[in-house]
Amino acid sequence: ADYLDNGNNKMAIQQADKLLKKHKDLHCAKVLKAIGLQRTGKQDEAYALAQEVAALEPTDDNSLQALTILYREMHRPELVTKLYEAAVKKVPNSEEYHSHLFMAYARVGEYKKMQQAGMALYKIVPKNPYYFWSVMSLIMQSISAQDENLSKTMFLPLAERMVEKMVKEDKIEAEAEVELYYMILERLEKYKEALDVVRGKLGEKLTSELQSRENKCMAMYKKLCRWPECNALSRRLLLKNSDDWQFYITYFDSVFQLIDESWTPPPEEEHSLEGEVHYSIEQAVKFIEERITEESKNTRPLRGPYLAKLELIRRLRYRGCNDEYKLGDPEELMFQYFKKFGDKPCCFTDLKVFVDLLPSSQYTKFISKLLEVIPLSAAAENEIALPADIKALQQHLCVVQLSRLLGIYHAMDRKEKLIVVQELMLRYRHGLEFGKSCLKTELQFSDYYCLLAVHLLLDLWLEGEETAVWQCLTLLEEGLSHSPSNAQFKLLLIRIYCRLGAFEPVAELYSSLDAKHIQHDTIGYLLTRYAEALGHYTAASQSCNFALRFFHSNQKDTSEYIIQAYKYGAFEKIPEFIAFRNRLNSSLHFAQVRTERMLLDLLLEANISTSLEESIKSMSLSPEEDDIPWKDLRDNRDLTVLFNWDPKDRDISEEHRKLSLEEETMWLRIRSLTLRLVSGLPTLSHTIQPKNSEKTAENGVSSKIDTVRSLLQQLEAAVDSGKKFLEQKIQYPVLGPPPTRMAGFFSNGSCQCQTSLFYLVSDIYELDTNGLEDSAEIQERIGNSFKSLVERLTDLFNKCKGDLIEVRDGTLKTHPNLLENLVFFVETISIALWVSSYCDSVLRPFKSNLQKKKKKKKESSVAMPPVFTHFLDYVTELQTLTSNVIDHIKGLELILTALKLEELSLKDTLLLQEEKKFTKTVQGKVQSSYHHSVQEIGELLKKRLDTIKKLKI
Repeated sequence: ADYLDNGNNKMAIQQADKLLKKHKDLHCAKVLKAIGLQRTGKQDEAYALAQEVAALEPTDDNSLQALTILYREMHRPELVTKLYEAAVKKVPNSEEYHSHLFMAYARVGEYKKMQQAGMALYKIVPKNPYYFWSVMSLIMQSISAQDENLSKTMFLPLAERMVEKMVKEDKIEAEAEVELYYMILERLEKYKEALDVVRGKLGEKLTSELQSRENKCMAMYKKLCRWPECNALSRRLLLKNSDDWQFYITYFDSVFQLIDESWTPPPEEEHSLEGEVHYSIEQAVKFIEERITEESKNTRPLRGPYLAKLELIRRLRYRGCNDEYKLGDPEELMFQYFKKFGDKPCCFTDLKVFVDLLPSSQYTKFISKLLEVIPLSAAAENEIALPADIKALQQHLCVVQLSRLLGIYHAMDRKEKLIVVQELMLRYRHGLEFGKSCLKTELQFSDYYCLLAVHLLLDLWLEGEETAVWQCLTLLEEGLSHSPSNAQFKLLLIRIYCRLGAFEPVAELYSSLDAKHIQHDTIGYLLTRYAEALGHYTAASQSCNFALRFFHSNQKDTSEYIIQAYKYGAFEKIPEFIAFRNRLNSSLHFAQVRTERMLLDLLLEANISTSLEESIKSMSLSPEEDDIPWKDLRDNRDLTVLFNWDPKDRDISEEHRKLSLEEETMWLRIRSLTLRLVSGLPTLSHTIQPKNSEKTAENGVSSKIDTVRSLLQQLEAAVDSGKKFLEQKIQYPVLGPPPTRMAGFFSNGSCQCQTSLFYLVSDIYELDTNGLEDSAEIQERIGNSFKSLVERLTDLFNKCKGDLIEVRDGTLKTHPNLLENLVFFVETISIALWVSSYCDSVLRPFKSNLQKKKKKKKESSVAMPPVFTHFLDYVTELQTLTSNVIDHIKGLELILTALKLEELSLKDTLLLQEEKKFTKTVQGKVQSSYHHSVQEIGELLKKRLDTIKKLKI
């Protein structure tokens, strides 16, 4: 066992063998040997050994534990349940084995068996937790039941009765048990009963979370629409803590609900269960003013009351009745708020919510008013006034962010924007002085100046100014050198490099972000969208692996979280864990990465290092199966991960999100169908005698061609809806979701090529079943397909021609679309070759039959059917075309190597000396990345060329 712990698996196997020679029935030694075998990649031997021991139904703790570890490493948790089922039969009174059995069921989600195991445990050892494990398992059955009715009429009422029994017998001990009771009542929509539980004696046990009882009461009051109680409770809680924002929201919601219902307090009685109720606007105004007065006596200023006043103004305006309540002018209130909290980084995000209250004509005046109160000092008359400390810097930054949000910068012309960029960078560099003592992991105080400058330059780039984008990269790289942990710099660099077609620098930037756990799903798209598209095949494989590793481990990890939740009685977390797991399993990104990963593996290996058939088999792919949950796809991407300060009309909207999801789903459908069509090729290969139609149906091959034909129809439909979608010409904001590869796929002709290749498969199959004799028409059709395919592939190649990086008037311009076209070309030619090898497998037997005939008849002139010459010509042309593309790529490599970027006159006087060195770095990175892409594409094409040469019949 020590050897196994230290990772020395071979020694562990040897030691186990020694022990087994002396005691050949030592179960535990056998299992430890099996673990060693599993870890050295001998899965089958390990499994056989384990089953040998398991068949003896061991009951000693060591063997059971060791087998559990082994099965877990094999990802076969269901075998653990069988193990403990047997153990429990032999040792029926063991608390330990029963609880292991319960946990084994929990790992595989067998809720009914968990319920039974929980009760069996409780019978042996009447401890409360075991009883409630059983209750929780009933709730889990209700959650997982497909039939809503069943869960409301059977599982939940049964769970409720089980808890009520314990309540009547006064056996409720722990907080978790009360939580569970509350959870059942809430799910049964018995809100009144749930409220009574929380407010009653049992509710006193709810102590672990702050305000746990109050929050639960509030939730039930809302469900029951008991607004007086909502209002009184939130009022009471605000008196305790006037900075708790959620209760302001409930307070306002309830006041306006009561006004709309014209509620009045009952005479002679308490207003409500929770005490005094406010039911008019006057009372609300007075209450908020009192909070502000109270707050001013505080030593530590609180933001809540001031923001609550703005919130109230906003709600009153929305109802069209603001001016009669003298709450003050929003502009003045925001100004006062800025004076109080302007030096806090949160000041901007607080005010952002309320800028709608300002009329747009007041924007410029408002900004100047804020600037006037910031203590800035200039060294000389005509120099920029700078802050003297961090406080003033924060205040100034807040104003600059507000200026961007109010659209003041957007309205400027090119010259004004460039002046602002210069000023922001000056302020950025000046602000670095305040952060000299910052650690590497801390952000510089003035980082946002740099980011804002880059945003302005991005505006210019989108307006058509090519130099601006290089300046963006220059400033971001400079920013990153001073603030190496700034994730915003890295994310923006990633987006811009990808837009320019350079993936190489991105891989390093992404790994330095150190994305953890769920982030592989939320921001992983930044990586996986571009890696393969820009020809970085190795990096693409790695980035898919990162993501897939996370998604696959999610299954295992979630089971562990659920088990911990049972152990510690955190029952309310269990449904959350399950929902989390389901959300990840139906993640759009997960489906995309799975599909693209398999396509990529085929592209890199099929018919190169292994045959197409073996590759498909190793991925257990089949054309009939579709494992993507189309109806439940969840878009978990974080599309707002990049900060921006754009006004609402320029920001990413709900509509953009919806469209992006629609586009991603369409593209995924096209890719998934392509993958399934390719996986259908090996299933069609030679297993039938031509012309024997009775047999074909039995052999199931004819149904295989039907599968391929039906997939082809689905592909056509998916392509049509994709084209319709693209007709809308949607423009996402520059920092919004990146568009898919669909537009390029259609416009460069890859799509038409790939579809006609699959149609060709169908024709070849027909030729295969009909034989050569009376198939002149089919042969001609195939010949024409070959011709038009060569034309289409040549067209696609023509769309790849051109300089990838060109120098125009001293500035660089990259052409990422040419790179993307090249990548599509490689993929399309690979599919063409897989289809050709299917043609080859059909035509070869025909040819050898003809040659046999020739020998029999001793005739020299058995006419060769035309399809052979068609195929030979086609393969020769494919070979020539691929050789031409390889030559073209060599040419591109030479041009890229010869491109002397240093000589580019950085004639833009805006660039300081220190900036020039970053510009050099940036341009070098882009050049090197393109060079890398072209090399990888070239290597892969050379391997494909070798496979063409094997196709000569």
